[in-house]
Amino acid sequence: MKIRYSEWQEWMTRELTTQRDLEKLFNWLLIATDGDVEEALRALERLNEQYGFFDEGGTAEDFRNRLQQDGVVSEGADGNLALTRKGERGIRRDALDRIFHRMRAGGAGDHRTPAAGSGGENLSEIREWRFGDAPFDIAVNPTLENAFRRTGLDDFSLEEDDVRVHGREHLSGCATVLMIDISHSMVLYGEDRITPAKEVALALLELIRTRYPKDSLHVGVFGDDATEIRADRLPYLTVGPYHTNTKAALRLAQRILATKKHPNKQVFLVTDGKPSAIFEEGRLYKNSWGLDTKIVNKTLDEATVCRRRGITISTFMVASDPHLVSFVERLTEINRGRAYYTGLDDLGRFLFVDYERNRRRRTY
Repeated sequence: MKIRYSEWQEWMTRELTTQRDLEKLFNWLLIATDGDVEEALRALERLNEQYGFFDEGGTAEDFRNRLQQDGVVSEGADGNLALTRKGERGIRRDALDRIFHRMRAGGAGDHRTPAAGSGGENLSEIREWRFGDAPFDIAVNPTLENAFRRTGLDDFSLEEDDVRVHGREHLSGCATVLMIDISHSMVLYGEDRITPAKEVALALLELIRTRYPKDSLHVGVFGDDATEIRADRLPYLTVGPYHTNTKAALRLAQRILATKKHPNKQVFLVTDGKPSAIFEEGRLYKNSWGLDTKIVNKTLDEATVCRRRGITISTFMVASDPHLVSFVERLTEINRGRAYYTGLDDLGRFLFVDYERNRRRRTY
């Protein structure tokens, strides 16, 4: 049986009064148990022994049967229950709901871009007319005022220089690669950092699929090496006995983003450790002690390449390791990106706000 210690979330058992409440708790447990339905159900039963939320709402067996009836889980060839596509969608939906709930006091809004062109809503900004502006964007009052100011009432005429138009707001496209550290330290020292990272990834995926379908999100993981994973494998993501090859993570992100035509491109790094490995002539070179100059410099080279290619790196540090902080400060300065030290509860809020910010462009 897998054992991983996670910080207790008070919302889990505060108001478990309906079937839907139990489903939300179950979906969080699924993330924490790497998508293992049977283990999540056992964890739910252990919680019930302490909090008694099945007392008036049926039994654990009733809940299990309801999940099957609703098509959330199905029985596999080995006799164990496994998530269905519907169940995976439910995990993403609830992850997004939880993060938006935490952000309620300072929500990110509907990330829009003020720019000339069609679509969207008029802005308060008024600017000079340019060739290609749509006629319905003309700001009538400022245009007439300019003409009257130039000619007066008796000899009124309208010239091109008089015309003013509204700026127009429309959504800009964004291509994002989210890289998640799966080195062993993400579950060491009594703190589970991988579960919040997975939750945020699932929520971001749901946000983009439902609100910004023209955006692109790819997810990768990095330990000794970096690899892209299918989004539907996120609930099942686990850590391994790996070092931290941040260079490989940035290199993979560049390869993915090179295929994208979106105007905004960005990399989100979620990590708890300094870079401790690189590949050198096909062999893994690793050093877990301090900041290895060779590893750091090779990794910073990738940050420079990202900057030249217009790729912004936002780093979310989920640990306060001084070596990590020192490295990230240098990486951020070189890339002209952003860096955040976030508690695990704040990871989603910081990442979502940064996502909204990175999508904004102003063109006049």
